[in-house]
Amino acid sequence: MEKTLLSIEQMEEINSLLKQKAVEAGAETWQDRKEAQKVSCKFGEEWVCCRICSMGPCRITPKAPRGICGATADTIAARNFARMVAAGAAAHSDHARDIAHVLHMSSENGSYKVKDKDKLYRLAGEWGVSTEGKDLYDVAHEVAEVALMEFGKPFGTLRFLDRAVDGRKETWEKEKVAPRAIDREIATIMHSTHIGCTAEAESLVRMGLRTGLSDGWGGSMIGTELTDILFGTPTPTQTESNLGVLEEDMVNIVLHGHDPSLSEMIVLASEDAELVAYAKEKGAKGINLAGLCCTANEVTMRHGVKMAGNFLQQENAVLTGAVEAVIVDVQCIFPAMAALADCFHTKFITTSPKAKIPGATHIEFDEHHAFDSAKGIVKEAIDNYANRDRAKVYIPDSKQTAMAGYSIEAIIKQLDLVTNSHVDKTGTVKPLADCIVSGVLRGAVGIVGCNNPKVRPDYSHIEIIKNMIANDVIVVATGCAAQAAAKAGLLDKEARNLAGQGLRTVCELVDIPPVLHMGSCVDISRIILLVNAVAKHLNMDIPKLPVVGIAPEWMSEKAVAIGNYVIGSGIDTFLGVYPQVTGSAEMVDLLTNRVEDIVGAKFTVEMDPAKLSEQVLERIEAKRTALGI
Repeated sequence: MEKTLLSIEQMEEINSLLKQKAVEAGAETWQDRKEAQKVSCKFGEEWVCCRICSMGPCRITPKAPRGICGATADTIAARNFARMVAAGAAAHSDHARDIAHVLHMSSENGSYKVKDKDKLYRLAGEWGVSTEGKDLYDVAHEVAEVALMEFGKPFGTLRFLDRAVDGRKETWEKEKVAPRAIDREIATIMHSTHIGCTAEAESLVRMGLRTGLSDGWGGSMIGTELTDILFGTPTPTQTESNLGVLEEDMVNIVLHGHDPSLSEMIVLASEDAELVAYAKEKGAKGINLAGLCCTANEVTMRHGVKMAGNFLQQENAVLTGAVEAVIVDVQCIFPAMAALADCFHTKFITTSPKAKIPGATHIEFDEHHAFDSAKGIVKEAIDNYANRDRAKVYIPDSKQTAMAGYSIEAIIKQLDLVTNSHVDKTGTVKPLADCIVSGVLRGAVGIVGCNNPKVRPDYSHIEIIKNMIANDVIVVATGCAAQAAAKAGLLDKEARNLAGQGLRTVCELVDIPPVLHMGSCVDISRIILLVNAVAKHLNMDIPKLPVVGIAPEWMSEKAVAIGNYVIGSGIDTFLGVYPQVTGSAEMVDLLTNRVEDIVGAKFTVEMDPAKLSEQVLERIEAKRTALGI
């Protein structure tokens, strides 16, 4: 295990060395900006500051318990929380909308083609799209049109709700949180939080649940399904992770963001024989791609592209002095990256009109001529190789092997390895359910979410994962949490040696690591569907299962939307960073207590990873006891 595990202390030592590189270059990093922001606004922290109209801003204090319109701390905190849900759902859903448009422009001879025909036809059947006698791409375009209607259709509820176990559907209908059209839910929250509208905290929490569910069972699920159709459903792929994946004698290109319609084309362009030859003409041995953030998850699980790191590692990649270009699209990109890149030779290239950043080189990505557009961007990076200052290059000797790409289909295929086909059907989650019911596995957790400078970066992710697997709890991970696990060596199959006897045996028999990489942030929808499949198999609603969600370092509005759809799906969720609602006793009570009466699950907040782990294990055991297992 010494070869595969990297301690948090070793990671921090490397970070310190790279921080020194920044000092030498006169560059600013997130640590500097955090220090400058060390005095935080108490009103903002507690979310009792209202800026929705221009009569204010209004701040709630003991001497001023109401804003000018009469809004209380409960109203203000609830409105702010609801708007975060709306913004997060909008980000994920706009991502999905773009993918649907890409599917609609797919063609046999175009840049974008259908890679998973079977999944396309399965989805067509699910949505009532006829396939008989039709050209593959006519089917693809019709499916894309149906998907696009999910954003703004005037009647009904989201199609993917039909996938849910009966108990969930009944709860959603009874509590009136079943999401309708995705854009409708976002618009409803924005309208309801306008001055003079909803002032009742519980009503806004319910709207937040419905909007969050429109992301999880709408936007994110659409994004995942259509991405699989276009670019292939992930299968287990070995890769490498951390900054050591950069190559001193190669043109290093770092992909950062979330939209696979760009990154897929950059991958293809980097493999183009003409461009590889061009890189060699410029003195490099070839082109080396590495990913950051969710783009890394997308391209590693489909192409084996190496992962340079997660959210708070984006500046470190530039600080190595070895990166010719950082190519970005949307979401989670530091605006400060442009100024940092100027201190080195790195080109910081923005590609989307939705994410223009001052100081960046903006090269708009043209999806209608996607491959040629990507080739032009890659050529910019190759041309920059000659400008590298060798004296500034420091590539840390740190990289870990990792297995990535455990889609539900891939997990079921692995489970088939231990299915007795003479007795049971293959292609089901029965082996997983049997392991949980028998106690071989105590339960399962999904660890997801961002990095947050409010806590020790990556520490909570890594420690909680270790605690879970040591107690025979299997872990599935997405987003930056998955990359934290990868950097530490926890996505390697050999990490099973850290697991308890039960989980270790399962890993050996099924040939999996104890932590399964399931993709990017939108792919949390995969986790939801996997849990839903187990619930269906056991003929029970999701809240009864010994399954828990954990977001130890969350920070974004997307994370708030995700948290709402995870608890809305019936999965208790533990947070390692406090939501900014603590100025409202009612909101704290709603989110950590009363919401359980609505959807069967709630939030728990604990910043100490050891204590959080204990509470998670207690919750899992309580659920097992209630089931009599």
